[in-house]
Amino acid sequence: MSTESVKIYDAENMVVGRLGTKAAKAALLGENVVIVNAEKAIITGKRRTVIESFKEKFNIRTSYNPKRGPFHERRPDKMVRKMIRGMLPWPTPRGKAAFKRIKVYIGVPEKYADSEKIVLEGARYTSMKQKYITVADLSHELGWRSPEVK
Repeated sequence: MSTESVKIYDAENMVVGRLGTKAAKAALLGENVVIVNAEKAIITGKRRTVIESFKEKFNIRTSYNPKRGPFHERRPDKMVRKMIRGMLPWPTPRGKAAFKRIKVYIGVPEKYADSEKIVLEGARYTSMKQKYITVADLSHELGWRSPEVK
């Protein structure tokens, strides 16, 4: 990855959909995209409703060969990356190439600790009277256990 064309987004208190559209657009334009603090991103909606809708996805299976998918992620970083994949023209070569340019991390890796991070004010979640759930909380509800919690 070349360092001059890397966009590093900090996902803390950002709505996943708003952040994802900016990341997907940048990746389609040929830029490398790094998203840090993916577990602190926010999904809007009532907590119970969001959890139930994600749990319904786990019940969707193919009857003839379950090894072929669909596969549903529980880890926060993989969950956010899969959400961004839905915003790309995925089956096309252009969409697949853009998806390869997107990297998502839990926390901030040492490699990007001193780098300038882009904070999208339009994607920041400001209204606290609305209902929301963080991606880490959703992952925990779906059965993901973080490595440091044992």
